[in-house]
Amino acid sequence: MTRLARLILSSAVLACAALAVSADTLAQTERVMMRSTAPSEGLPAVDRVLVRKSERKLYLMHGEQVVRSYKVALGLNPTGQKERAGDFRTPEGRYYLNRRNPRSDYFLSIQVSYPNDNDQQRARRNHWDAGGSIMIHGLPNTLKHEPGYYDTTDWTDGCIAVSNGDMVEIWLLTPDNAQIDILP
Repeated sequence: MTRLARLILSSAVLACAALAVSADTLAQTERVMMRSTAPSEGLPAVDRVLVRKSERKLYLMHGEQVVRSYKVALGLNPTGQKERAGDFRTPEGRYYLNRRNPRSDYFLSIQVSYPNDNDQQRARRNHWDAGGSIMIHGLPNTLKHEPGYYDTTDWTDGCIAVSNGDMVEIWLLTPDNAQIDILP
C-alpha cells in the first residue's frame, strides 16, 4: 500500500471513529456523497460488489477481477432468499448501494436497495411486508455479545456485516450507486 493510500485510510479511520463516538442515537441516512476513487490516487478502482452467501464473502470487483475480499456475517437465517420483514434472511439478487450512514447504530453503514421490483411483487403476491433497511455495516456501536461472537456467528437481522476495519475500506472504495450482486 502506498504512503498516500495509508494516509487516506488512516485519516478516514480517525474521522469515522470520531463520528461514531459523537453520533447521537437517531440514525440519519445521507445521500451517497462519495465519488469513485481514481486509480491514480493509489487506491484500487472498484465498479461493483459481489457477495457469495455460501462462502460468507464480500468481494470488491473491478470488471471480473477481485480487488479485495472480506469475511461477512449474514442474517440469523441465512439460507434462501429474503421474503418478508422479520425472516432474518439476507436478500439475493441485484441491488445498488444507495445511501451511506456515518451515524448508524453500527460502525458505518451503506444501504442496499432491497426490496427491488421482483422482491416487492413477490411480497404483494403473498400479502407480506417485504421489509427493508438492509445494509452493509460494521459491528454494533454497543456490543451485546463478546467480540468473538461476531467473528463466528451469523448475527444480523438480514444485513451483511463486516469488521470495522473492513467497513472503512468498503466505505472508501465503493463508488456511488455501486451495483451489488448477492448470490446464494
